[in-house]
Amino acid sequence: MKRIDSTEGRPASELIDERIAELGDWRGETLSRMRKLIKEVDPDVVEEWKWMGTPVWSHDGIVCTGESYKSIVKLTFSKGASLPDPAKLFNSSLDGKVRRAIDIHEGEEVDPDAFKALILAAVALNTSAGKTRPSRAK
Repeated sequence: MKRIDSTEGRPASELIDERIAELGDWRGETLSRMRKLIKEVDPDVVEEWKWMGTPVWSHDGIVCTGESYKSIVKLTFSKGASLPDPAKLFNSSLDGKVRRAIDIHEGEEVDPDAFKALILAAVALNTSAGKTRPSRAK
């Protein structure tokens, strides 16, 4: 995999496009497909490029990250342990107290409706978090 040279000052969306193109195989296709679903569900999602090359989707906090490895594409939900998952999409990081992840292997498909429901739940959790905090006295 060719490394992206300079990321400084470049939009995250452009860097994510490049990562998808660089992968050039099922991992790029998978990452692209999941990215499209995220953006369909939440048009206001913010794409970020963090931790030396990890695509991140945020809305009032991190919704999920998209990492690519040799044999998997991993979508990690930063507050996944707090999200309902009736379709049982989470199949990784199940012992953690906060995060949950979906590992997608070559040839596997993720139920798009169930995935969209997870994204909606993650955004709702992020956007409600600030509203439930008590206000400080001035």
